[in-house]
Amino acid sequence: MHGLFYSTEERALRDFIKEKLQLPSTDTGGGWLIFDTPEADLGVHPTDGMSPPSGTADISFYCDRIEETVEELKSRGVEFTQDIADHGYGLVTYFRVPGGFDVQLYEPRYEK
Repeated sequence: MHGLFYSTEERALRDFIKEKLQLPSTDTGGGWLIFDTPEADLGVHPTDGMSPPSGTADISFYCDRIEETVEELKSRGVEFTQDIADHGYGLVTYFRVPGGFDVQLYEPRYEK
């Protein structure tokens, strides 16, 4: 699977993912980085068509121990915009990325 973020601050977002999230990457030329993720999954969620609109795509990151991961990312300068909360399917929080939007981080309750 190949996912995309669109950002008004694409270079800063690439640097953020490389330096703060420390995902390995391949430079495909001209500073265009393709980031490697160890694994991925895909879910399909219902919507009333209003919030979010049908067709909305969402990217989130997951981890095994959210409290430890949040502390590690904070030590690298990552800003979290919400406290960790139980959403039923897992423990969830959000962090701010360049371009002015938030990305979800969660610890799933289901078996990975």
